[in-house]
Formats: sequence, C-alpha cells, structure tokens
Amino acid sequence: MPEPARILLVANRTAATEGLLDAVRARAARGPATFHLVVPHHPPGLHKVVDPQDGDFGEAERTLEAALPALTAAAGAPVTGNVGSSEPLMAIEDAVNLAHYDEIVISTLPKRVSRWLHLDLVSKARGIGPPVTHVEAVDDEQETPVA
Repeated sequence: MPEPARILLVANRTAATEGLLDAVRARAARGPATFHLVVPHHPPGLHKVVDPQDGDFGEAERTLEAALPALTAAAGAPVTGNVGSSEPLMAIEDAVNLAHYDEIVISTLPKRVSRWLHLDLVSKARGIGPPVTHVEAVDDEQETPVA
C-alpha cells in the first residue's frame, strides 16, 4: 500500500470555512492523505514597532483549536496543526523544512481583502517546491469562529 500523501494546509481566518473544508474532502477522496494545518500568528497591533516574534499567539491558537475538529471531520482522519511565523511565507518554509509535504493548500480571504494575496503569497509559495492549490473564501463565508 502506498504511503499517504502529506498535505500542508495554510490558513488563518479561513481555517474552518467551507471552501477549505471542501478542498480537504476532495483531496481525501482522491486517495490516502494526511493533513497538517499551519496558522501564521498575527503580530500585535503595534507590529511595525515591535518584533512580530513577540506577538500574542492566543488568537492563532484559538483559530487552530476551532479549525482542527472541522478539518478532521472533513479529512476523515485526525488533522494535526501548529501556530507558525507571523510571516505566512516563512511559516510555509518552516513547515516544509521540518517535514516533507507532497502538496500545499493555501486558504485566503477574498482577493479584495486578503493581505496574503496582495503579498502574492500563492505565487511565492509555488517557488518552494510542492504543488500549491489556492482556495479563496467567498464573500458570504463566515470567518473561523473563535470561542
């Protein structure tokens, strides 16, 4: 039996939106896969003045905790995750350097409001190596609920 494909999911405010859940369901249906979610943390409001590494990981942790059960249900198997660097490209590079991934799925807010798309994250991530799939949340999707 072949090894399951290792899929890196990268999301923040869209970590439990229907678009990403549908992408996980579709990928799981194509064949054996394991999924790992990286949630880049947001630096505090004064991020231009202080080091982003000093930021509060609390919001990203809550996003991760809220998203993992929904992603696990969509995958049909446990999904792991962690909070990553506040710079999304660095969070992806860190994950890829720590473990082998066959595919990367990046979930963003709609183009008109997505900082990640304005930073051209999807194109930059394609330079890392594994194939990249982009999932864009639709305007009427709710952001990841935080308890």
